[in-house]
Amino acid sequence: METCIECGEKIIGRSDKKFCNDACRNSYNNKQNKDSSNLMRTINSKLRKNFKILSEQNFVEGKAKTSKNKLTTAGFDFEYFTNIKIYKNGSQYFFVYDYGYKLLEDGFVLVVRKD
Repeated sequence: METCIECGEKIIGRSDKKFCNDACRNSYNNKQNKDSSNLMRTINSKLRKNFKILSEQNFVEGKAKTSKNKLTTAGFDFEYFTNIKIYKNGSQYFFVYDYGYKLLEDGFVLVVRKD
């Protein structure tokens, strides 16, 4: 007889089963993935916050200009973005999903929205 690798109870059913039920399977896998899940949860939380802050800018024709200080005060973290796009003219934009920003001179930031 096989026993559940999570709780030690006797397993009834197929010979290759490792868990007695779905709750034990989920509990075991959650314990195994705890560290990576916490890291991903933290990063996704920062990306969501950055996305929300960028989306709340006052866009005119898909563009908004603000200061880096205002974004930082709102909780924006410039170290977290989803991709970088470099355009033919050399402009470098950091994107958080479909909102991008370009660092300008004098502490300003140009925010753009992909259509």
